[in-house]
Amino acid sequence: MSLSDDGGYGGDSHRGPETGQTRTRLPDNDGEGYGYGSARRSRTGLTSRNLITIVGVIVLLLAAIAFANRGGSGNSESPSNDSPKDTGAAQPTAPTGTKPVTGKNGGIATGFPKTEQGAESAGANYAVALGSTEMFNKDKRHKVITTIMAPSSTAAFQNKLDEAYSPGFFKNVGLKADGTTPPGLTFVSRTIPVGTKTTASSGDKATVEVWCTGLLGMAGQGSTKPVTTSWFTITMQLTWTNNDWKVLTHSQKDGPAPVSGDVPASGAKEIAGAVQGYGGFTYAR
Repeated sequence: MSLSDDGGYGGDSHRGPETGQTRTRLPDNDGEGYGYGSARRSRTGLTSRNLITIVGVIVLLLAAIAFANRGGSGNSESPSNDSPKDTGAAQPTAPTGTKPVTGKNGGIATGFPKTEQGAESAGANYAVALGSTEMFNKDKRHKVITTIMAPSSTAAFQNKLDEAYSPGFFKNVGLKADGTTPPGLTFVSRTIPVGTKTTASSGDKATVEVWCTGLLGMAGQGSTKPVTTSWFTITMQLTWTNNDWKVLTHSQKDGPAPVSGDVPASGAKEIAGAVQGYGGFTYAR
C-alpha cells in the first residue's frame, strides 16, 4: 500500500470526499528524514547501497583468491597453465620461488633438485665458482673442478685449465708468475650471473646457458691492470650424477653486452674496499 492511499499521508492537503476528514501533507525533509515518505525512500536507498557494497566485496574477494592461486603456481616443480614457464617472454627472468640448494661443498652450492630449475641454479652457481679467485691457485682450482664436474670430465677439464692458467696469463691480469698477488694490491675476479635458461632437457641431461657480467683486474695504488667489467655467456651441459647436477662440458662466448653507462669509475681504494666488504651470493633460478 502506498502512503498516499487511504489513511496515508501523501498528496495535497484536502478534505476527503468519503469521510469528510482532512488529510494533512507532512513536509518531506530529505536532509533529516522526518517525513514518512522520505523515511521510506531512505530505507530503500540504504538497502540498495548495502547490496551493492556486499556484491562489490564478494567480487574483490573472488578476484584476490584467483590472483593468489595464480601467483602460487610458480612455486611448484611443474608449471601450470598460468605459470611463467608457459610464456616464452616471461620465463627466462621470472623467479620460481623454489629453494635452490640443500648444502654446500667447499663453499660451492650443491644438492640441486632434478628439475630444469635445479639445473639452471646449478649452472649459475658453478659459473660463479669458475670465475672466482680460487681458480688462480692450483690446489683450490682442482677442488673447484672436482666439486662441480662430472667424474668422467674432471681429468680432461683439469688439464685444460692447468695449461690455461699459465705464468703468462697471470702476468696479463697483474699477478706474479706463480699466481700470487703483489703486495699492497687486491686481486679481483668475480662472475655475477644475470640470467639463466635451459636450452635442452631430457632425462638425466640438461643444457643451460648463463648470461654473466664479470670483474677482473687489480685494485690498489699503482695498479697497472685496473679492474674492468666484461659480459659473456657460459654454456654448460649438465648430467645428473650422484643425486646432483654436474658439468659435462663448458664453453664461453662474449656478450650480449649493453651500452656502458655514464657512471664515473671509482678509485682503486674504493674498488678494493668494495670487493673486500661485499660478499657473494648463492644463486637460484
